[in-house]
Amino acid sequence: MLGCLAVLRKSRRGVRSKSGLLSRFRRDTSGVYAIEFAFVALPFFALIFAIIETGLVFFAGSVLDQASSEAARLVRTGQAQQGGLSSTAFKSEICGEMAIPMFACEKLYVDIRTYKQFKDIAISKPLDDDGNLQNDFTFNPGSGGEIVVVRVFYEWPIVVNSFGIDLADMANGSRLLSSVHAFRNEPFPW
Repeated sequence: MLGCLAVLRKSRRGVRSKSGLLSRFRRDTSGVYAIEFAFVALPFFALIFAIIETGLVFFAGSVLDQASSEAARLVRTGQAQQGGLSSTAFKSEICGEMAIPMFACEKLYVDIRTYKQFKDIAISKPLDDDGNLQNDFTFNPGSGGEIVVVRVFYEWPIVVNSFGIDLADMANGSRLLSSVHAFRNEPFPW
């Protein structure tokens, strides 16, 4: 009889120690923060990277607009026409105006057209319905007194394009940045 009680006591201790281990495991909260962070980390970092990339896209658009405005001044004042500036040289002028080397000049496109009156300006969409760039651009800086439209485009690569946050508007997954300047050339040569 004593042997049976001893076995019974041992089995109860075993049950108690196992349930004690289980309750102790339930009360232990030392890894809760790591687990909660694991659940929140992916959306959090995706949001942070999307905010950074959106800021970069707007910053790059501003840099492109400023550089193209400075380069368009060469057309407006007649320096491009009198100096025989080509489309490639005009692109180089734009790239030279960018203080931050964040642009690859081979992804830069320039379209310069002339018109007789402002009401005659007809600007076509640079992208087709599939999101491909329509490269039918011309380089005609015009003469003195003519109305000129300078359009500059750049294919900006997009990195974060998942989680429903997609800034790309081109078929190749890039964002088309654009800058447009319309003006009347000064009356040159003088």
